Amino acid sequence: MPAETKRIEVTLETLLDSVSLAEDICLRIAASAGFDEDDCHKIGMSVREGVINAYRYGHDSQRGKKIHLVFELAPDKMVIRVIDHGPGFNLADVPDPLAEENLLKTSGRGIFLMRSFMDEFEVLRRRQGGAEVVMAKQYPASRGAGPGRRSANTKEE
Repeated sequence: MPAETKRIEVTLETLLDSVSLAEDICLRIAASAGFDEDDCHKIGMSVREGVINAYRYGHDSQRGKKIHLVFELAPDKMVIRVIDHGPGFNLADVPDPLAEENLLKTSGRGIFLMRSFMDEFEVLRRRQGGAEVVMAKQYPASRGAGPGRRSANTKEE
């Protein structure tokens, strides 16, 4: 029988300080879900980049808008959603930072990092406006099937 999905929702102010707060929250959740230090770093950097993009591009640093984070601890993976209320964007329009003409530009690097660090990545346009970055990381194989499960290699003390 599959374990129930746990959901944690956080609403952040559109402030630069919210970037570090989002990363800190994410790191705690990822560690408690059983990710190792390397995966926690990758997940944390991905959330950091997602929130920076929401702050900078989605909200144009306008404090009145909120950034929403949703963490879903599903049986097989951790899913993270970063939601803004800006104009939204088309992922195909983001320049490839590895293309020779873009090597010295900063645009597109955050998307590149999120795609590289996470197992799943997509951007959805919301009907009510804004963008929803959805990314997921599979639990480590030694971890078993989801949060709260113990692997066969884990000893009870």
